[in-house]
Amino acid sequence: MRLVCWRLLAIISLVLGLIGILLPVVPTVPFMILSAWAGSKGWPALEAWLLSQPHLGPAILNWRLYGAVSRKAKYLATIMMLLSGVFIQFTPAPLWIKWLIPSIFLLVATWLWLRPEPKNPEPEKIAQENKND
Repeated sequence: MRLVCWRLLAIISLVLGLIGILLPVVPTVPFMILSAWAGSKGWPALEAWLLSQPHLGPAILNWRLYGAVSRKAKYLATIMMLLSGVFIQFTPAPLWIKWLIPSIFLLVATWLWLRPEPKNPEPEKIAQENKND
């Protein structure tokens, strides 16, 4: 039963991450990191597949090893949050939503920019460092 739960979490996170590729308001990498983590608990083949992906693997490894987020990802996330925050202002959403969402985006952006940047963005070097530790 536990294995099923880990796999279900991995699949749901993977699907949400894939949706995030198409929708700017849904984050991609955090869901992929969650999917890889859940995969490490109950689906090692999925975890290995995610880590082998050229665009996702380095981000996942940098997060695991250093808690780091690349500067490019920080800029992209900040721009997408800014655009989403501006867009919500032109919707018929209640005023409290129009204030709450940008406030949450501001908190997330602040936290994101306080994260360290990768020491070593190349996955082969990161994997080698991990083996040496």
